Amino acid sequence: MPVKPLTFKGDKKTKKRKRTAAVDDDAPSKSTDLTTTSAAKETDPEDDSWVSAEAASDVSGPIIFVLPTEPATCLACDANGKVWTSAVENFVDGDPSTAEPHDVRQVWIANRVAGTENFSFKGHHGRYLSCDKYGILTATAPAVSPIESFLLVPLPSQPAIFAVETNTEKFLAVDDASASPTVRGDAEELLFNTGLRVRMQARFKPRLKVAKAEKAAAKISRKELEEAVGRRLEDDEVKKLKKARKEGDYHEVLLDVKVKGKHDKFA
Repeated sequence: MPVKPLTFKGDKKTKKRKRTAAVDDDAPSKSTDLTTTSAAKETDPEDDSWVSAEAASDVSGPIIFVLPTEPATCLACDANGKVWTSAVENFVDGDPSTAEPHDVRQVWIANRVAGTENFSFKGHHGRYLSCDKYGILTATAPAVSPIESFLLVPLPSQPAIFAVETNTEKFLAVDDASASPTVRGDAEELLFNTGLRVRMQARFKPRLKVAKAEKAAAKISRKELEEAVGRRLEDDEVKKLKKARKEGDYHEVLLDVKVKGKHDKFA
């Protein structure tokens, strides 16, 4: 799925003005004539919402790493590849589990490293997050090598919290002893400061994709139901069939309704 430009809370949504061109029957068509494409179709507004990854298998597409700091911060990088901690501004009542980015520098694109359970994280400038053998984080790599490969380890005692393991089998950890927290990749133990929250766009979360597909599959009109049965339906029959479609026994219930209709016809 292609990654569309990110939008942030507070951004004004601009509406494209429809343009019409005068038609000249004698003029040849030009490549610059306006055409209607699928890209112009409206998208689901839920696609831009942000949710927490609950398992490593959820993680894909644009994400932010919410760090265990007070106040909340997230991992960011600048155009030169310097990695730093950036304050979280978009969240509800100071709750880090509702965090969303307000700056593209806070966003990383997560992708699986082929043939492994590991991930690469690409910054807004097209370079990858790296952790060298000393635990120093940078984002200057143009391609993925072992030091740009990370494993997300779920913490069983903390739902939706992950430790990020580096190629040297150590973990990213936050040092917030100073006024400006820093992140290194040389922690040897899983402690409070190694637990990160991964926030991602809902449209990339596999479980939500499945739920959305199931919900769409469950929608069916009265007309479609009556066509399937071959007669007009009573209100309770429509409700019964719609419920069965949601619960997965639609075809069995459909057969029952058809049989009932035949019995009623010859009663």
